[in-house]
Amino acid sequence: MKTMKTLRLNIALMAFACSSVLAGDGVLDLTRPANYANQPVPAYIGRDNTTAGNAITDQGATLGRVLFHDRRLSRNDTVSCSSCHVQSHAFGDAPVASSGVNGTTGRHSMRLINARFANEVRFFWDERATTLENQTTQPVKDHVEMGFSGSGGDPAFADLVAKLSAIDEYRVLFAMTYGDAAITETRVQRALAQFVRSIQSFDSKYDIGRAQVAGDAVNFPNFTPQENAGKQLFLNPPPPPGGGPAGAGCAGCHAPPEFAIAPNSLNNGVITRIGGGTDLTNTRSPSLRDLLGPDGQTNGPFMHDGGFTTLAQVINHYNLIPGDNANLDNRLRRPGGVQSLNLTQQQKNDLAAFLATLTGSAVYTDAKWSDPFDAENRLSLIVLPADSVRITDHGNGTATVSCAAVPGMSYRLESCTNLKSWSTLATVTAGQDGFCQHLVAVSDTTFYRYAYEPPAP
Repeated sequence: MKTMKTLRLNIALMAFACSSVLAGDGVLDLTRPANYANQPVPAYIGRDNTTAGNAITDQGATLGRVLFHDRRLSRNDTVSCSSCHVQSHAFGDAPVASSGVNGTTGRHSMRLINARFANEVRFFWDERATTLENQTTQPVKDHVEMGFSGSGGDPAFADLVAKLSAIDEYRVLFAMTYGDAAITETRVQRALAQFVRSIQSFDSKYDIGRAQVAGDAVNFPNFTPQENAGKQLFLNPPPPPGGGPAGAGCAGCHAPPEFAIAPNSLNNGVITRIGGGTDLTNTRSPSLRDLLGPDGQTNGPFMHDGGFTTLAQVINHYNLIPGDNANLDNRLRRPGGVQSLNLTQQQKNDLAAFLATLTGSAVYTDAKWSDPFDAENRLSLIVLPADSVRITDHGNGTATVSCAAVPGMSYRLESCTNLKSWSTLATVTAGQDGFCQHLVAVSDTTFYRYAYEPPAP
């Protein structure tokens, strides 16, 4: 089992000014949160499935980021949300089935890119979750995935709440986000949903071209002839029985510019189940954005069963649907049978070239979506911003430094002259008013901070 994560909370105060400590890996500066709430979204993006009352906030998404990457949300501290939704794979997974605490998943882990920008408000391949909030804790409560199912010998979600409530960093993070340190499933869901909705990708070659034109139907000036030809194939419907312009009809279910799945879609003819058997209930899919990574490699296999490993296989499937079933989407049916597009090899290549233009870059490397814990599974939180610090100058070379803190938690008051070597001056317990207070000497060369680090487990 991995070593449990530890915590250090710190702030450096110099005389009457607040100066944040230099942060490295494993340090999360809550006084300067990343921009989650006001990320730029292109004007041509018109969809947003944010649940009423749970708009993204910097604080909520920051809490969600920690929860998303924390393996302590599994019963044995080995699996996090990010174990199956990996940033370097567009928040999908490379294996067909992902590993949980009690085996492997029954379906391939869906990429989370642009989950916010879809008409479909239901989640999971079979759409069993009515909102993203509802979706976020179902893996946690799954016996195979994270193990807090409350049945078959598993602890219940209430046990996870108790577990998190005993961790000081979560008392800080929940108080920062919600105004008090109480942890509930609803609050966990809201924070995780905010983080997942914040994961967006709008810096692809497609976006560069789309920003220069009035709509998708015209050629993009930055596209190659092949990419523009593939775009037209994607947009145009399949030719009618009597003939017409060649098209693949992809936009009928994955309309640009979001390329999300249509909310009324049925299954796409892939009906196999991982491990064998038949499954007709898979009617959702992730956005087609970031099917490939920046290096041109796939971000894991495609479809709920991970049955396709290349774009060519996906295109061949839609070119000739292998068979009918009771829940096949009607858009894949044709008079007398199922879809047969008769695409040439060149058309298939053109379509693949266009799909490759939907890949972004920043989402794979932006630190605000990355694992905040360091290599040793430790996390330091800088928690005391300037506007939470009260300094009362007594006019005699001393001042009382008061900092917002968690009531009843004991902090060390430390000092140094170089922001590197810190010495403990006193141990201060935050009062019920939510402040630590202590008398210090006023000096132009001395830094002070309140710090907390729990003992190693």
